Amino acid sequence: MIIVLSRKKFLLFLIMVLFFIFIIGYKVYNSSIVTTFSTESNEGELIINDFFRTRNKAILNGDIDTIEALYDTSIKYGVWAYEHEKKKAKYLQSWSNKQGVKFYDVKSLVKISSIKERQEGYRINCTASTEYKYYYKDQIGKENMFRIGTYHSIDIKKTEESWKIVREWYTDPFADSLNLNDIKSEEITQYILNQKKSNLTNLNKRRIEAVKYADRYCGAAADEEYGFNYNKKYKNYNPLGGDCANFASQILYEGGKFRQTNTWKYYKGGSKAWVNAQSFKDYMLYSNRASKIAYGTYEQVYKASFKLLPGDFIAYVKKGKVTHISVVTGADSKGYAYVHSHNTDRYRVPWDLGWSDKGIKFWLIRVHY
Repeated sequence: MIIVLSRKKFLLFLIMVLFFIFIIGYKVYNSSIVTTFSTESNEGELIINDFFRTRNKAILNGDIDTIEALYDTSIKYGVWAYEHEKKKAKYLQSWSNKQGVKFYDVKSLVKISSIKERQEGYRINCTASTEYKYYYKDQIGKENMFRIGTYHSIDIKKTEESWKIVREWYTDPFADSLNLNDIKSEEITQYILNQKKSNLTNLNKRRIEAVKYADRYCGAAADEEYGFNYNKKYKNYNPLGGDCANFASQILYEGGKFRQTNTWKYYKGGSKAWVNAQSFKDYMLYSNRASKIAYGTYEQVYKASFKLLPGDFIAYVKKGKVTHISVVTGADSKGYAYVHSHNTDRYRVPWDLGWSDKGIKFWLIRVHY
């Protein structure tokens, strides 16, 4: 049987056939591109994960030679990146001696956001959620854990020997201050080791909810199930100088149920008292929503830090100005306070880790829930 189509119907039929051929061709072409990119991504992803594993193990063991071998130290950017990691490895060893602890495991969960080919290698942008485990030397086997979330841009290239890092940039929480030389650690260590685990079973419900909010939205340091994201209801102020006070304000408002005021508020953006670290600290004290527990250098306040409760906060002062805010969220097996923060994302990190310098002072603040 022969079907005769009108000219109009024939043209419509022809257009449909051509459209179908175009869609099939586009999908085949597009899948070939994805496959090619996926191959490159897999190689870059394997390399960068191996870098993190090797570097974490070397930092844990204080193996400076292995750290150096990961970098191309024939160029200045490679030298700078290596020197920073070497300094960080030494600092962690010094801090653990001061604290009376031993780190026994460091591992990173790396999430790749982009990989681009560059000459003899790749530029890789990624997020790393690095988990540190430690125990006190008189509590062997009693695990303590914290996480730090960092955002990296890394250039790697293939050399005759192996793949090398030629440039690495990331906001490192340990970069603020890595100097423990002037602290009398023996007396401090003994005091910390003599402490006992805190009893946090009778916390105010608002404090508990504040901690839950902090856990959920501490970004790259949060549990993986939360997607390493900030709360999208609020602007991310990291590109504008820092998001620490904004996060602390969210914790008190969303979790702790503090009411907004004319001074401390968020509407399409935060007020100065909401987003600025110095102004946030001043507002909380002058409004009587909070009060001072202690103020001074580490040696002057570390004993008072054992009074901190989840939902309180710490303000970090450099050159007379508050430059960072972190919120207390718990304590380790000796009752040493843990904190959460943004900027470099922290999840239950010992409160002074990365802030070790005689020039730094601390406000320990009790929040009145």
